[in-house]
Amino acid sequence: MKLLLDTHLLLWAAGEPSRLSKEARNLISDPDNELLFSAASLWEVSIKRRLGRKDFKADPRILRRGLLDNGYGEIPIHSDHVVVLDTLPAIHKDPFDRILVAQAVAEGIELVTTDSQMVQYGGHVRRV
Repeated sequence: MKLLLDTHLLLWAAGEPSRLSKEARNLISDPDNELLFSAASLWEVSIKRRLGRKDFKADPRILRRGLLDNGYGEIPIHSDHVVVLDTLPAIHKDPFDRILVAQAVAEGIELVTTDSQMVQYGGHVRRV
């Protein structure tokens, strides 16, 4: 199964695996799952790190290299992802979270998150 991990799950998997739920750890360690990250997550880390957010201390260059070295696939942001934004209900205001949902919808994959608000989008979003 193709799984797009949201930004916090990526950060925790890379630097604080003890914060992952058992379900998240099982999904990430399952060799049958193809793990993916979005360029939007690196963008979010870059912006929030520069703003001094304590939960976004990771260097995005090192995070990206670590994810790629550990077999994660990268999803760039395409215009077909952006146009899906127009079809999403106004559940979540965070533009990074909204583009992740749009990417999951456009790519027909599952977005894995810890955010209870994001699961309201249904179908392509799973909370762990």
